[in-house]
Amino acid sequence: MALASAPYHATIADEPIAQAYWAKAADGINIRVAHWALDGCKGTVLLFPGRTEYIEKYAVTAADLAQHGYGTFAIDWRGQGLADRLTNDSRVGHVIHFPDYQRDVAAAMEIAQELDLPKPWYLLGHSMGGCIGLRALLEGLPVSAAGFSGPMWGVGSTALIRTSGKALGAVVTAMGLGHHFAPGTSSEIYVLDDAFEDNLLTTDPAMYDRMKDQARANPEMMIAGFSYRWAYEALKECGWLAKQASPKLPCFTILGTDEAVVNPSAIKDRMARWPGSELRMVQGGMHEVLMDSTTMRGPAIAELAALFAKHG
Repeated sequence: MALASAPYHATIADEPIAQAYWAKAADGINIRVAHWALDGCKGTVLLFPGRTEYIEKYAVTAADLAQHGYGTFAIDWRGQGLADRLTNDSRVGHVIHFPDYQRDVAAAMEIAQELDLPKPWYLLGHSMGGCIGLRALLEGLPVSAAGFSGPMWGVGSTALIRTSGKALGAVVTAMGLGHHFAPGTSSEIYVLDDAFEDNLLTTDPAMYDRMKDQARANPEMMIAGFSYRWAYEALKECGWLAKQASPKLPCFTILGTDEAVVNPSAIKDRMARWPGSELRMVQGGMHEVLMDSTTMRGPAIAELAALFAKHG
């Protein structure tokens, strides 16, 4: 089939530029994918971003992976980046059913096949992308090994919060108001609203400034807080995943010791029952170790690349 080119907004100097394409999911939602090609590469990393994120943010990760010999292929999930929005308010992070993201995975994989991306393929999922990626692995995503960064395998720090949040989300969704911002969230873009000193993402001021620059340059790619329904669906999905056996696949997971966005206990529990896996605790790391200083992210990327090389 003829591939439809999509925009790629290179706003940061000296970062690699990807070739972007449109893809259509089975339910008609348009998503965007992009490929950072690398001549003579050892394989391709399928990069699943987190909630609120967009392809261009991962140019730095693509550059890091290229140093180890890997090309990168990334996705804009439905409802964010340049993919179709699901509500009239373009800043609401929303989804109808969490497994709908698997339709995006399927559409992206069709493009990956059409591009004949160099194999072996590997998975790298961050935050929400780690949640989507785990289900994708369980459903047969054709990769040789998997890596995760602060994966969203648990939402909420206590059972009470998880239970009350799920109940509230169910009630509000049943009332037809599930597309509204959930309590504690808003229409403000996080990196533009929170000072570096208060952020939960990175310890690197330069990287935080990079996120701010991208948000100002391309506001149409940004989303803000999540909806009641997204929260309800995320809690359901994490609950379902927690009951599943781990995939029979080599796995390496990066978790910052100062993680405060997703539930670290759920990550540690999953890794403890994933044979052939390794959990790397990054001292002082926050939610986005991959978006931190080279001193912090470099060793983690190197270990991830070593796992990929071992299982290529």
